Amino acid sequence: MRLAVVVQRYGLEISGGAELHARLVAERLSSRHAVTILTTCARDYVTWANEYSPGVSSVNGLPVYRFPVRRPRDPEKFGRLQQRVFDHPHGDAEARAWLDAQGPYAPRMIGWIRAHREHYNFFICFSYRYWTTAEAMRAVPGQAILVPTAERDPAIAVPLYRAGFRDARAIVYNSHEERAMIAVQAHNEDVPGDVVGVGIVDPPASHSPPGVEASTHGNAPSSAATSRFRARRQIEAPFILYIGRIDENKGCAQLFRFYEAAHDRLVASGQVPPHLVLAGSAIMPIPDHPSIHHLGRVDEEEKYDALAAADALVMPSFFESLSMVLLEAWALGRPVLVNGHCDVLEGQVRRSNGGLYYRDADQFSECLQLLSTDQRLRKRLGEGGRDYYMSNYTWPVIEQKYERLLGKLAVSSR
Repeated sequence: MRLAVVVQRYGLEISGGAELHARLVAERLSSRHAVTILTTCARDYVTWANEYSPGVSSVNGLPVYRFPVRRPRDPEKFGRLQQRVFDHPHGDAEARAWLDAQGPYAPRMIGWIRAHREHYNFFICFSYRYWTTAEAMRAVPGQAILVPTAERDPAIAVPLYRAGFRDARAIVYNSHEERAMIAVQAHNEDVPGDVVGVGIVDPPASHSPPGVEASTHGNAPSSAATSRFRARRQIEAPFILYIGRIDENKGCAQLFRFYEAAHDRLVASGQVPPHLVLAGSAIMPIPDHPSIHHLGRVDEEEKYDALAAADALVMPSFFESLSMVLLEAWALGRPVLVNGHCDVLEGQVRRSNGGLYYRDADQFSECLQLLSTDQRLRKRLGEGGRDYYMSNYTWPVIEQKYERLLGKLAVSSR
């Protein structure tokens, strides 16, 4: 088949979120199909400033068509319109103005899609909330496969999006919770789809058994990786690990409050609390605390070294559609501790038996104590997570689901 992947940003420098999801899926699908990427010249998701050159380039062997963003985001205007749309009754014109302000506003992309739609069997559109996805789906009715990457935030209830959820040729969901949430909003149960998700970037060779592809086999953390991380970072104490952008929107402010309270509680009871290690760029202050360590951004090898050395991964986000970092932890057999206010994270933990979840500071403290003192529990949860990852999120499983869905759509389109 000839497939076009539509996504708001694209590049090797973009290392997370829906954009990485789109790139990994596109590269895997290209082994069986002719895949083209349609995206913007933007690299930064806040400003949408044009940083890449327009035109055609190649990323990991795939053709990438980049279109300029006509105007960068105006944060003040966008914030004002978003407050109006999220908090008050509004009409379609106000919602359209908010969507245009959200961006990335790239009308040349949509014109190109309309002009070339007959060349492609399907357009796989990533992230429902962005202008590029909403307009691409309107431009190619009957050909748009939506990968919503939807979270339980206020945007999901904006009526503007309901038509896209209903009119998509098919929908590829990240989780059962995402599918149920969208069905409640759009009543789109008759739209074909499947819960598919995404695989992970293959761990470095140092984390894979000799001669075995990491994406198809779960890996136990190696003592060499643990030693390498501890020697490099001079962290000898047991620790829990956070990986990602250190941002209040990712639940990090609450994580810091809960961790400091749990730390003091464990010390007062005569126990030695695990440290908290953070890997990622910080856009909020990090507490000056002797047991909190900020590594900054790390490369893939050090990320997996840190996971191998950690007692558990912590994911404090309130809003997720899947969380690739959970899959990375489970691929190495590490247990996780997640925010139970995020139904996706709680659902993944319940189905996998791969970790614990908390909803308040007391529960966080109890979970931290359990994970730091019960080695058998950590091992059992890590094994549960790895089995769940192996059954649902290795690339052969993901690819098979895409191929099955594409095959059904091709037959029904004849």
